[in-house]
Amino acid sequence: MRQKFLLLLCIATLGLASCKKETYIQEPQARTYNYTIQPNQWVSNSGGLNYTANIKLSALDKVTLDDEGVLVYLSHPANNNSDIQLPYTYDVNSYTYELYIGGINIDIQSSDAQATAPKAPTKPVFVKIVVVPSKYAGNAGN
Repeated sequence: MRQKFLLLLCIATLGLASCKKETYIQEPQARTYNYTIQPNQWVSNSGGLNYTANIKLSALDKVTLDDEGVLVYLSHPANNNSDIQLPYTYDVNSYTYELYIGGINIDIQSSDAQATAPKAPTKPVFVKIVVVPSKYAGNAGN
């Protein structure tokens, strides 16, 4: 009985040792788009109460608006070696964004009720847009 057990143990060990280990590498599904907004591309709106820069991006479709996540980063106004995720406030200016099918608007407005006119950027602004796919799971609570 003991010999049969040892024989089975040896066969099982050989069988397991001969298994091939496979490594699966899944490619990232998120997509990143980079743009630069020049100072002359900021348009004053609402009687000078905000500035808007428009970026056309065909990747922003109905599926993106309905189901996917979008992250937006701008180069830091005082440090070109870092980015800040929108929305944020810096030096009295409030930076936000609006997605629509086919593009994105980056908005700047003043966060100070006493000085309602925002300051327009005077140097190019780097923009990074990251689209993160997501599987639709239905409405919560239904």
